[in-house]
Amino acid sequence: MVSPTPPSAHVQGNCVAQPRLPRAVRMVSLRAGQSDSIRQRPGETIFLKGGEQVKPFPPHPDLQPLTPTCNPPCLAAAMPPGVSPGPEGPSAPAPSGRAGRRAPPPPRRSPGLPEAKRRGRARRLHQEVAELQDGLQHLDLAAEKPVPSGTGLAYDKELTSFHCLWDKSFPECPARLTSIWTKLVEDGLVERCVPVQARLATEEEILLVHSPQFLALMASTADMEEGKLRALSDTYDSVYLHPNSYHCARLAAGTVLAVVDKVLSGELRNGLALIRPPGHHAQRERMEGYCLFNHVAIAARHARERRGLQRVLIVDWDVHHGQGTQFIFEDDPRVSYNTPSVLYFSVHRYDNGAFWPHLPDSDSSAVGRGQGCGFTINLPWNQPGMTDADYISAFLQLLLPVAFEFQPQLVLVAAGFDAAIGDPKGQMLVSPACFAHLTHMLLALAGGKVVLALEGGYNLHSLTEGVSAALGSLLGDPCPPLAGPAAPCPSALQSISKALGIHAQFWPSLQHVEVSALSTEDEGVEEALGETGGVPSPVELPCPEALPSLEAPPPRRPPACTGLVYDERMTQHYNMWDSQHPERPQRVTRALSRLQELGLERRCLRLPPRLATEPELLLCHSPEYVARLRATVGLRPRELHRAGSRYNSVYMCGESFEAACLAAGCVLSAVDAVLAGQVQNAVAVVRPPGHHAEPDAACGFCLFNSVALAARYAQQVAGRPLRVLILDWDIHHGNGIQHIFEEDPRVATTWQQQQSPWPRASGHCWETPHWPHLQSWHYPCLHTPSPVLSMPSAWPALCTVPTGPAFVSMVLCSRYVAGHMVAHGDASGHPMVLSFADLSAWCYDCEAYIHHPTLLPAKILAHRLKFGNELPALL
Repeated sequence: MVSPTPPSAHVQGNCVAQPRLPRAVRMVSLRAGQSDSIRQRPGETIFLKGGEQVKPFPPHPDLQPLTPTCNPPCLAAAMPPGVSPGPEGPSAPAPSGRAGRRAPPPPRRSPGLPEAKRRGRARRLHQEVAELQDGLQHLDLAAEKPVPSGTGLAYDKELTSFHCLWDKSFPECPARLTSIWTKLVEDGLVERCVPVQARLATEEEILLVHSPQFLALMASTADMEEGKLRALSDTYDSVYLHPNSYHCARLAAGTVLAVVDKVLSGELRNGLALIRPPGHHAQRERMEGYCLFNHVAIAARHARERRGLQRVLIVDWDVHHGQGTQFIFEDDPRVSYNTPSVLYFSVHRYDNGAFWPHLPDSDSSAVGRGQGCGFTINLPWNQPGMTDADYISAFLQLLLPVAFEFQPQLVLVAAGFDAAIGDPKGQMLVSPACFAHLTHMLLALAGGKVVLALEGGYNLHSLTEGVSAALGSLLGDPCPPLAGPAAPCPSALQSISKALGIHAQFWPSLQHVEVSALSTEDEGVEEALGETGGVPSPVELPCPEALPSLEAPPPRRPPACTGLVYDERMTQHYNMWDSQHPERPQRVTRALSRLQELGLERRCLRLPPRLATEPELLLCHSPEYVARLRATVGLRPRELHRAGSRYNSVYMCGESFEAACLAAGCVLSAVDAVLAGQVQNAVAVVRPPGHHAEPDAACGFCLFNSVALAARYAQQVAGRPLRVLILDWDIHHGNGIQHIFEEDPRVATTWQQQQSPWPRASGHCWETPHWPHLQSWHYPCLHTPSPVLSMPSAWPALCTVPTGPAFVSMVLCSRYVAGHMVAHGDASGHPMVLSFADLSAWCYDCEAYIHHPTLLPAKILAHRLKFGNELPALL
């Protein structure tokens, strides 16, 4: 029988019906001496019944699976009685009688285990391809949308034409803008930006947020004398007015709108509006806190009502709460698809209400009203001195999960820099470099459509440095390094934990996060220190004027941004016995072709490929293992098959060793280019993969652990202490990387992989006591009835017959969190536990997963508690 082949195929001999095989694979049963009559097509592998293999030709792109050439059942049904189809067509009627009876056919031999595995893999591959095609049928992957480029920068000298007439030392002064512009020119950032012409906001645009009465009042200030201006200013909180205030406020609002329009039209990728007066404190009918018109709120309404956007995210990192923006949108009745169209997030100093603007609405309990409930997120800091780690934790733990769930189409940032170190009002300790990191994290949202509008910031040194760092991030520069490893303070963790608990009811992305509250000792300390937690009051805290940490020069930009390394010789590594093996040469050739189609390859700097040397391979692998792989060069196919079968899921051919050395060497070449400053980052398109390879064994298609070698190589060639982070987002756990570095404190590894319901063995994990910020994020242990099993003492490690049923004891955390379950097992002698995640039972005594009918009652209970229905009968 010949399974799917082109029409030109012709095989002499008897064909036996077999299940369909994947394209380019044939199983042929022939009489003796007929092997020469096989016609083989390019890319086809033929297996004879005796196990002999015909070497395949190179694959042909036009080869398609067709119907079998043997006689189908429909042909037999169409024949007259007594006539059966044969290889050459219908045969004559068989003679009747005993003498004419045809001998019964020989019994069909069942396929061997390798063939059965191959057929099953082919069926699974066909099913996976069908599911992938079904999932992608609505996506247009051929037509790529043009990506906007360029960062807009809007600035107008007219914005410096107003100041406080009766207080020359007022902190909100024209020098804020002029000093920023001077700094951006010195850093060479202005010439790299696309200039955006400032304009006045129209009255219709201002009325999108503010009332007509308030607009008329502001317009009247242009003709007022100084006495009337001061009298009117005194009726509001922290406001001064100037004859040019109305004109400059309109110009500031219009400038933000000009940048937003450029970004939304695709002319720019992102932008920065250098404006004053600020705006986020201004309410619908009230000026407040140096703010006259609420520019960011006007821009959000404009984007929604004039540009048709459905979801806008406003991020306010000014040290003061933007109560004006919150009040405008907290009960906004305009919704899109039953969802409010504006999400407001503010991180600000609160001090339990003691910090301006002294409003209960600034606390995390204010979540919006009506249809806007849940779309106001406040993260209040209750003490001064918050650092980079506190702000970055707030973004990572609270803002970004919600933002990715919200999927905004535009991000507007009320960019105040009064939380920077040295600011006399904020009294925080945030470095200017931190604002580059915060901006960089926001660029992952809304397709990069991010617009920053200047708000506060009153220390000219830290203000200019912070704006420069944020603009550099908008331009795509690498984020400046932070001071060093740090953890959020207990007060910050408490604020984040409280906000998470409040908003988990509104956002599913937060519902899986459970953070423990402060311990009893911490609560006692908080009570003893009072409401401010023992931190000096704003008047007592000194304001540092000398900021030596800000004098470090920005990192030098490499001449090229991204490097790319690839070598076609890596395709010589292939599976000689299975052309449909998932780890095949097309993985890298197709990837490179796609990069070329998208025009990404020509934008990269091609790096030279090279082979990894033996001393480099010995950085992670043993000499004996390297020698074993080197010995595979020149082996015959049968010996190569035997060599690969020694390992788990590994195949080898004569060129495998060279391809593996080339894959590792290309990754090392990328490391060289990055460390030398030749490129900012790099991509290595390589195979075979590497993260499963152990120090002395191949595993999971992997021969040499390329990433582990790169980490060790970087530490060696850097010539200085180097901390390396390895992020493995492969769906399979990188066991090789973990085992190589599990005792190396210089390399941190993190994985995101799928966990099988019944893993054969667990990995070796250890807690990280030197990272204190992880200790506060442990899941709590609840002493409530739930599926954790305690078996009778007559069943130690399932070695004897159980004498009683399993029963529920308590919930405790695993060895990978705080190890409370292990401690409970040692103290109580209860070695059996049940995972609520996959209903698997684990025995701590025998270190293995087990199953027994005695466990079924507890599993049925756990399944009912988790899913609300009964456990299927098949389990």
